Amino acid sequence: MIPSIDNTRGTPGRRLAGLLAALLLTIATASTVGIAARAESAAAAATFTNPLNSSGPDPYMTYYKGYYYLMTTPWKGPLTMRKAPTIAALKSAAPVPVFDDFPEDRCCSVWAPEFHLVDGPNGPRWYIYYSAGPGSVQGQRVHVAESAGTDPTGPYTYKGMVFGTNDWWGIDGSVLTIDGKLYFTWSGVPTPLWADSDPHTYIVAMSNPWTVTGPRTAISAPTYDWEKQGAPMNEGPVVLQRDGKTFIVYSASACQGPDYKLGMLTYNGGNVLDAASWTKNPTPVFQRNDANSVYGPGHNGFFTSPDGAETWIVYHANTSSTQSCGGTRTTRIQKIDWKADGTPDFGVPVANGTALAVPSGEPVVTYQQVVNRNSDKVLDVQTPNTHDHARVGQWTSNGRAWQQWRFVDAGDGYVRIESLNSGKCLDVVSGSRADGANIIQYRCTAGANQQFRLVASGSDFTIKARHSGKCLAIAGSSTADGALLEQRTCGTADNFLWSRA
Repeated sequence: MIPSIDNTRGTPGRRLAGLLAALLLTIATASTVGIAARAESAAAAATFTNPLNSSGPDPYMTYYKGYYYLMTTPWKGPLTMRKAPTIAALKSAAPVPVFDDFPEDRCCSVWAPEFHLVDGPNGPRWYIYYSAGPGSVQGQRVHVAESAGTDPTGPYTYKGMVFGTNDWWGIDGSVLTIDGKLYFTWSGVPTPLWADSDPHTYIVAMSNPWTVTGPRTAISAPTYDWEKQGAPMNEGPVVLQRDGKTFIVYSASACQGPDYKLGMLTYNGGNVLDAASWTKNPTPVFQRNDANSVYGPGHNGFFTSPDGAETWIVYHANTSSTQSCGGTRTTRIQKIDWKADGTPDFGVPVANGTALAVPSGEPVVTYQQVVNRNSDKVLDVQTPNTHDHARVGQWTSNGRAWQQWRFVDAGDGYVRIESLNSGKCLDVVSGSRADGANIIQYRCTAGANQQFRLVASGSDFTIKARHSGKCLAIAGSSTADGALLEQRTCGTADNFLWSRA
């Protein structure tokens, strides 16, 4: 819903103009609400197409408190995350740095980050599990970082190498909870020397979200022919749970070839750390589809739709059988179904460009440009445009994501102004109340310095900060590209006035 504009300021003439503008806005808003209601009632008709990005191997994705979050392999630090309220917006959102602590012993081959909300010793926190090492495959281990709170975008601090003192090779770590107990699963080998054996799927108990405890158990090895195409491989295990049933879905065969695919283990009850408690599906559950030009689909995750009614798979794949284990792999998503016996039905990977209904319950969201009356230029995040503290100014309209904004209800007639590109919010730096204080983007918070009231001024509006009572203006009434935004005692000059396009 488009937020309302306050018209309580100005002279009687301006107040009358403001009342007329507000009446027009009310009519427009009512129309918008009607359109939104119709759109929501026809949500099943809203569609998107894969892929979600131009390069995105080893994806992991979730939906949390109104936003999708997506991470993929970055190859080297920093770890980045995309954030958006809709799939369409996620396709436009930029990867934003969320963790950049990569000393020499874990500087390189940064693979397969996953992020999980776990209730640990510090309360609920997000934990990023990622593979990294000094540069050789032999040196790969799984590391973990912990969020400061419950925002998936962090900030994060390094907690350690998850295997502790164990001399275990490992990649593609993930966590799961069964009967209230936390476990860790990953791709490892029986001996310390990676080259001596084929990667297996392992599981071990955890004493906390960043440390394993006790002996590990191999619950799957590449024994079927379909697990050994190109090279024998079990990797990328991830949990899928529904109605009391637990499955581990893993990737099999070599990622360098088109026959990379998904297999599945089913937990049958009993001791989680006993291999006999797990049964392997004798055939793949998701694999190449030549008719749809999908090759090597694998290294997946799962997420639920915004209303919780649907289960979706996120995975990577290539569009050619000659493509390999590199940057040609793109992120795709599709809904999975459930069989009568409670097991998942993954179907077949769909072709890129196929129109798919968006996840159920996805909201209708509108992004707009914010135009300055004085310059006719638009609100623009200056470079680097994904970082906290990036300055906000004006620039000639170019249609790019860092010039697109949405207005999010913050209560009491205030809104947060959120960037499509970064998912971050307009912010008065350090909560300053001074004239001339810089306007930046920063990860969204509940702070009053990120809350603004839109106050009608004729056919335009001013943007008034909640914490300071001051208004946003282009410094010096400049009309130049790159002129910066600041807060000032509210005025009626054109550099204070804005409209939406």
